[in-house]
Parts: sequence; structure tokens; C-alpha cells
Amino acid sequence: MSTARPFGRALCAMVTPFTPAGALDLDAAGELAVRLVGGGCDGLVLNGTTGESPTTSDAEKAALVRAVRTAVGPGPSVVAGVGTADTRHTAELGRQAEEAGADGLLVVTPYYSRPPQAAVEAHFLKVADATGLPVMVYDIPGRTGTRVEPATMLRLAGHPRIVAVKDCAYDLLGSARVIAETGLAYYSGCEELNLPLYAVGGAGYVSTVANVAPRQLRAVLDAFDAGDTAEAARLNAALLPLAELMMASGLPGTVTAKALLGGPVREPLQPAGRETADGLRAALEALVRRGRAADSPARLDQAESLV
Repeated sequence: MSTARPFGRALCAMVTPFTPAGALDLDAAGELAVRLVGGGCDGLVLNGTTGESPTTSDAEKAALVRAVRTAVGPGPSVVAGVGTADTRHTAELGRQAEEAGADGLLVVTPYYSRPPQAAVEAHFLKVADATGLPVMVYDIPGRTGTRVEPATMLRLAGHPRIVAVKDCAYDLLGSARVIAETGLAYYSGCEELNLPLYAVGGAGYVSTVANVAPRQLRAVLDAFDAGDTAEAARLNAALLPLAELMMASGLPGTVTAKALLGGPVREPLQPAGRETADGLRAALEALVRRGRAADSPARLDQAESLV
């Protein structure tokens, strides 16, 4: 099994803060990034779908990477989402992110056009050849319409800069096979699979929920690494109500995360309603109280700043 963790274990798919007028808020982005790293995140994934990449410009994407890189310094990993449906544009965004200070690239399967596997493979190889940065392949067929098949992933693993996968394929058997046969670092992109994927050799996670509960998510992996699998399962179970509300309630994770953190979303997204926001807040507060009662390492010392 691969034990490589090229970007660390605990990564947050960070939201992109905007001002009330809708402009990119770089000061808030830097502050959030510092807080997330202080809360236990090894790295931050910027300009992903959680970061509202479909509605941010190329210039805004580069500015966000530069601002977060400056804010957190050289230690934490900064991975830049550069995926588009256009291979040339994706490569251009990759070069831009490299110049802005990113440590790696998150590259999603080309979406909507549903290319065959040979074209999917060629896309990732061309983007990986465009920069000197390591690449995380983002496999999320539920959004893109196209799976990166395990056989394709096995071939992609031969490229020296394709080092990781953000796995949202919901195929634990296929993922376990690739983990066992390659050096690819598999990061769960679905909160409910964080622990199961880690248990079969995954590297960690890229989490939207980590925007509001970074310590709790990391504590699951800490317990597992310490050999206390029962505690890891208990901590994971405690997270499920919040994760379900944030990620499986019919609203995008961006919307639910910002309902807790504050700040607007860009259209076509709309903010969460009052009832939904109240439910999310109650779930997060219950998680924090549970951690305090158990004196768990997952406890948020400054939870009030997140809710």
C-alpha cells in the first residue's frame, strides 16, 4: 500500500470569500487560510468547486493563490484547482498557478463533453507536462459525467508528476486496487469515505467540511494512526450528522459552509435559507459540545469563531 502523502493528510477544500459587493476578498481569504492551518489542516485546496471556481476569473484565481501563499507561508501545502473542460486552458491555468506560488495542481476530468478514456488520459498527461508541479487527479464522475477508470489511473501513475487522486468515484474496490498497485496517494473527496479509504491505504482527505470542523476531521485520522480504531470510528460517527447536512442536503457544500462561516456566494448559487442555516449551526454546536464532553482531541478550542 502507498503511504506517500505528497500534500499532507488533512486538506481543506477552502471556500473563496467575497465582499458584500461580490468582489474577491483577499484579506478574508488570508485570515481563513491561517485559521484553517492553525486548526490542523496540512494543506489548502483553492479554486475548486467549493471555491466557486466556475464563477471566478483567471486573474482572481491567481490572486487567491498568491494571497493564501503569502498568508500561510512556505509550510502548508497550497494546491490550486485548474480544471476546465479545455485542455489548453487547463494547462494555462496550471502555469499561472505555478507562477503564483502553488505547490500542486488539482485537475478534474474534462466535463460535459464526456471524452473517451484515451482522451481523458491524454488530457491529464498534457497538463502534467505543462508545469513542474505535482498533479492530483480529481475523479468525480457524478459531476463530470466521465469516470477515470482504474485501468486509466494505473497508466497515469507512470507519469512522474501525477502523484495523487482526489477520489469521489464511490468505488472503494477500484480505489483499493489502484492504491495497492501504484504509488498514487488517494485522498477522499467524500466525507463519508474519509475513514474507509484511509483504512485501505488512502493518504487522507480533501474536505469541504474542514472549513468549519478541521480539528474534528483530523482527529479521526490521528486516532486511526495511533491504532485506536474504535476511537476513530466513534469520532467519525460523531461527524456524520454535520457532514450529511453540509454535503447531502441538496445544497452545494459551498453554500452550507458559507452559511456557517458567513459571506456571500456568487450566482447562480444562492445563500442558504434561515431554517437551513439554523440547522447547520445546531449540528456544528452539537459536535463541539460532544467533543468537549468527551475531552476529545477533536474539540475546537475557538469554535465560537466558526459559528
